Amino acid sequence: MATLDELKTKICGAVDALAGELEAISHKIHANPELCFKEEKAAAWLTEFLEQKGLKVERGIGGLPTAFRATVPGSAPGPTIAIMAEYDALPKIGHACGHNVIATSGAGAGAALAVAFGTLPFAGAIHVIGTPAEEGGAGKVRLMNAGAFKGVEAALMIHPRCGTRIWRPSLGIIKVNAEFHGKAAHASSWPWRGANALNAVIQLFVGLDAMRQQLRPEARVHGIISHGGDQPNIIPEHTAAEFYLRSESKAYLQELFRRFEGCAQGAATATGCTVTITTDPIVHDPLKPNVAMAALFEKNLERIDFPVDPEDPEAGYGSTDCGNVSQVIPTIHPYIRISPDGVPGHSREFAEWAKSPMARTGLVAAAKALAMTALDLVASPEELKKAKEEFAR
Repeated sequence: MATLDELKTKICGAVDALAGELEAISHKIHANPELCFKEEKAAAWLTEFLEQKGLKVERGIGGLPTAFRATVPGSAPGPTIAIMAEYDALPKIGHACGHNVIATSGAGAGAALAVAFGTLPFAGAIHVIGTPAEEGGAGKVRLMNAGAFKGVEAALMIHPRCGTRIWRPSLGIIKVNAEFHGKAAHASSWPWRGANALNAVIQLFVGLDAMRQQLRPEARVHGIISHGGDQPNIIPEHTAAEFYLRSESKAYLQELFRRFEGCAQGAATATGCTVTITTDPIVHDPLKPNVAMAALFEKNLERIDFPVDPEDPEAGYGSTDCGNVSQVIPTIHPYIRISPDGVPGHSREFAEWAKSPMARTGLVAAAKALAMTALDLVASPEELKKAKEEFAR
């Protein structure tokens, strides 16, 4: 039987042979950005590709029409490892988070395993799970709640960035809506008869800005006014704002929410209005690290001579529904370079880099490292055991 080293060489060769197809799919997804839960084209292109490469594909898993699961079976029943793929875009700015690269690197890893082996030469199975709606829809949480990750013992994915990092924290999120209710009146002839809900929402922003000095350095509170009134000559009787409250700590998320409520109630009282506060029922959890799995991924990047970059001290942290997966099963979410230093995600500049030659290089490296790391976990029971023991601690 071939050694693990020989099997990894075969995987890398398979990814190289698929690189042109993977880049073509990445560019198609990039040119056709689809928002959360509407990723019909991306899901179709990815599942057709995986099916052509010999994986068994299940579409519409977990009750989500654009979700899927593609399986590379093993030689016998055994541990199941999931490689996750995202493919939704952002409003107005398209693939400025590079999910076209996430999708094709995950699909490429699964396809390479199938092309290289047909059936894995070890007990177990590797899934490619298509997870829609990361941007605002918490697709992974919905899939977990629907049982789509049942039986999965470890999960992994990559995210593109302006530098390669094996581990970066991810902040949890509580999504909050605040609606202020005042009283309409003519803004010129009878303003004293009104209660200005726009003043209330502005006061909320002022109160939150005053609160920032006392927040922990990694915490974030940011929002937009989603409705500011109807016409300048009417005292606004209804306004609304949407906020994200973020923290590395699940406990501190609740403290942020408590303080947010205080600011909102204070703004309502100060302006003679009332306020209704609602939260999204799905809370995004912080990312739980797994050093054992991350070390495997790093060794596999070293194998293909893809360098890991030092941390950028100016860069903050984002959030992902992968954090919820990491709280349930051992999970890693490393970052792969697809742009020069300092290009921020969620920018038009990053969207351009997501279809660049540098993005192809990152995509190919990520597909190789994902496939080899998944194989490590299936082929080496002791490595999977380390990951699970660390998770339990």
